Formats: sequence, structure tokens, C-alpha cells
Amino acid sequence: MHIPVYAHGTIRAAVPALPTVRQLESLDCCVCGAPFGRDLGAVPLGPDPGSGPSGCRPCLRRLVTRAREARDAALAQDADRIRQDAEAWESARAHHIARLEAVRRAAEEVAELAGNEEIPPLRLAWLMISLESACAWIPDAPESPPSVDQEDRLLSSAELQLGSAMITVREATADRLAYHLINEAQPDEPEMCGEMECPEECTGRHDTSHIDCGPDAVFEELQEHGITLDAPGPGPLSPRLAALFAPPPQKESPLLPGLEERAGPALAALGVDTDDPEALLSAAAAGLVADVLASGPLDAIREAPGGPGAGDVLAQSVDLHRRARKALVAARDGGPARLAAFTAVATDLDLPWAGGSRFTLRSASGPVSEFVRNVEREVWVTEELVRRQGWRDALLHRALSASSMAAHRFGMPGWPAAVSASMERLASLDRQAAPKELADLHAVETALLQGPDRLGVEALGWLDRHAPLG
Repeated sequence: MHIPVYAHGTIRAAVPALPTVRQLESLDCCVCGAPFGRDLGAVPLGPDPGSGPSGCRPCLRRLVTRAREARDAALAQDADRIRQDAEAWESARAHHIARLEAVRRAAEEVAELAGNEEIPPLRLAWLMISLESACAWIPDAPESPPSVDQEDRLLSSAELQLGSAMITVREATADRLAYHLINEAQPDEPEMCGEMECPEECTGRHDTSHIDCGPDAVFEELQEHGITLDAPGPGPLSPRLAALFAPPPQKESPLLPGLEERAGPALAALGVDTDDPEALLSAAAAGLVADVLASGPLDAIREAPGGPGAGDVLAQSVDLHRRARKALVAARDGGPARLAAFTAVATDLDLPWAGGSRFTLRSASGPVSEFVRNVEREVWVTEELVRRQGWRDALLHRALSASSMAAHRFGMPGWPAAVSASMERLASLDRQAAPKELADLHAVETALLQGPDRLGVEALGWLDRHAPLG
């Protein structure tokens, strides 16, 4: 038999406080005391089916029915109480809102009268006092019963509208009365009638309807009463005005003046046409690589144990030439900061050098930090030239370096001649012990002209020992 939860209390109250032994052993009904048998079954009521008292079905059905009736009656009573509370609340709320609305309408009317010059100021003052009294006499808002939603939008809206109306009427009345006091305190000035073109019936009294004292007068007048406040300063200028009043920007002095005059003849002697963008870019990349690699720190690194050989340096210089070209073009389009991509590769401690080299700067035992600083310094010079003097001057500066340090290096007009001379020497040599990459002379020459690092550091090292390039 299912016993609903709402009947538990009723059944528990019907069980005797001191049941008999037979009731505890579930031999008799704990409600009516009748013995259980074939015609009267037991329904356990204890903590578990095997222990505690039991009740018979007729008693339990009767108790469940009584509990259900009591529950339904309580629900009906609660519903009636909630309905009555809601009706009382709605009535109190409606009365309170009506009072708020009445005072709000009165405030709107007084605000309108404040702008009517025919209403005497004293009469307006009494109207305002009466209005403030009516507002003060409004009782507190009635509290809603627990069964009603605590957030009442109608009541909140009415209170907000009244507050707004009171602010408006107070402002209008204060403005009217303030100017009335000022005008009453002013003396008659008949001598001003001519200037003001007053009508003939003017008594010499000239009322003021608007006075603008500026933004800071109130702070100065408060100081006369011993009150010191910091006046707000002027606001920031708009970007357009700020640009008009800003001092003209000072141009930075050129880092290396006269590059066009100095570089033109020197590069022309090497066959570099400074009016050819591609030729100038290639020469500038060669110059940047030469300034980066042809340094004392790299020489010390090469001489130290585990340093790079000539083949490693040549392959790395070719790879850096390509990267220098890309970085210089990026600096033209995106600003000098784009040269950082070249610096990142040239100073990477863990990146193996080009041409299949196993050498890394981290594995070197020489002055690697000085080498890195030299790379950063040379790139910084190029960045500054791009920023101060323009992209072309930066190219001319690096191309001028190439004219003195790398005239016959990869990327320069003299490189094909150096390759040709090396190939003549290579053709006359016994190449049986040479790396297999040097077997096909035509392929070797093509690789040297287009990308020597494709031959690999071993082949380039052998060439440097037997048929040097330049």
C-alpha cells in the first residue's frame, strides 16, 4: 500500500506513544488494536519492513483520507488568504499611486506657472511651499505581502516620475526667484533708458532675465565665504586644434649625409646602376651580409675549435643574401622594424647554417655574443637610415659597403666573373677526389651563379681550397 508523504504526520500522530508488545511485533494494528490474520493484512510502518509497528489497511486508508482532506482545506485557506492579501495590496498600491500621480501633476502645473511672468514671485514661492508640503505628506510606499512579486514596476515608475517632476519644478522656481531677488536689489537707472531704447512709460528699472558669469565665478565667490574648491581646468584640445597649436616637428639630422654623391660613382665603377632598383637592392643585400659576416668576431669564431669552414661561411652568406633582400623590401613597404626578420635568422643560436652545415652559433667556442651585437648594430644602422633618410639612402649605404668589401661576392656584378675564373681552374684539376656535387661542371656553374648553397658546404669547402671564388 502506498502512503503519500502528506499523510505521514497524520499516521504518526495516530500511533500510540507506548505501543504494546504485540503491536511492536506487528501482531496487532497499532491504530485500532485489531489482531492481524488472514482477513486483516499488516502494512509495516517501521523504519524497515522487518521491524517496528504495522497498521491495517482500513485504518491507514481512513488516515490517508483525513490527511488529504486536511491538506486540501489548508490549500483552500491559503488560496483565500493569498487572494485577500493580493486584493488588499492592489487597493493600497492603487491609492498610493493615485497620490503620487496627483502630486506629480501639481508639480508639472507649478513648473509651468514658474515660467509665466504674470504670476508674482511671492505667489510662486507659496505655491512651491505648498507643493513641497504635499510631497512630504506622501506616506511611505505600502509593503507588498510575501505572496506578491516584490518588484512592482507600476509603483517604481510612479515614484520615478514624481521625482523627475519635482526636480524640474524646483529648478524652474529657483531660477525665477533667484532673478527676482537680483532684480529687486538693482537700483533704478533712468540714465540707461536712452541706450536701451526703453518705451516712454519706463520707470528706469531694467530687470535682468539672463546672466552668464562664466564657468569659474562660483568658485571665486565661494572663496569670499571661506570655502575653497578646485575649479575644473580646461578640457583637452581636439586632435585638430592640438595639431594646429603643436610646435612643428623637428627634423632629425641625416645620419650619413651625401650618400647619393658618394655612392653613385663608386657603384657605377663596379657596374651597379643605381637607377636600376633590382641591381641596387641586390648590391645593398650583399653589402649588409658583408658587414655582418666580415667582422672580427666571426674570424675569431672560425679560428676556434669547431668553428665554421669556408664552405659554411659561403653557404650562409648566400642564404643571408636572400633574406636580406626580402627584409629590405619589407622595410620599404612596412617600415624599418621589418628588418628584424633578418636579425632573427642571422643571430639564431640554434639554427644550423645553410648548405647542410652542422654548425650553429651555440656550438661555437668563440666570441658569439660580440658577433650577435655586431649583427644587431649593423641592422640598426640600416633601420635608422630608412627612418631618417629614406629607403634609397639605406640601399646606397649598404651597396657602398659592398663596393669595398664584396665587389666579387654573390649578388654583385663581379660575381659571374669570379665564378668563371673558378670554373676554369676547376676544369683543369683532377676531380676524382672531389665531392660528387662537382662532377658535372655545367651544373656546378649554374648552381654557383644562381645559388651556391645548393652545392653543400662540403663541395664549397673543396672549391675554396682548390679553385677559390674571387
